[in-house]
Amino acid sequence: MIGFPDAYLDIETTGLYADQSYITVIGIYFCNETEGRLVQLFDEKMNLKNLMKALRGTDNLFTYNGKQFDLPFIRMHLGPDLEIMHEHTDLMHDCHRYNLKGGFKAVLKRLGIPRETEGLTGIHAIELWDRYTTSNDHDALNLLLSYNRDDVVNLKQLRERLAVLDRANTAQV
Repeated sequence: MIGFPDAYLDIETTGLYADQSYITVIGIYFCNETEGRLVQLFDEKMNLKNLMKALRGTDNLFTYNGKQFDLPFIRMHLGPDLEIMHEHTDLMHDCHRYNLKGGFKAVLKRLGIPRETEGLTGIHAIELWDRYTTSNDHDALNLLLSYNRDDVVNLKQLRERLAVLDRANTAQV
């Protein structure tokens, strides 16, 4: 079996503060040299056992602002400190080296990386989860999962663009 050494992780939550909110979706996009696989944990699937099973065999974990947001949320609500369990790279800090600042979607837009769920924001993600949980609106859940999929897949795209910038910067030295 081919392993997936790289994982791109993003979470959706009901708010900004881990002590006042909870995780609604954990999205993880796994990649190797030839293929990728998406795992999204939500509802009863979101638990420590499934998260650890999904991340088994992963060496490198990539996030955007994950050091401040995603990983502390996961640590508070599920327990593991993913930053010490995996080699973690917060791509937001890599972006800052190239003066690419702002939120994830703003950085993607500056780099010309498209999103299928263009125009949706974290506020929409909260509203979609609320529609799903209060009205059993599966269209809302599907849109939320698409939004999360865009985030994790575009983390990979962002990392690849940053690698191109790194190579260009090295060539100029």
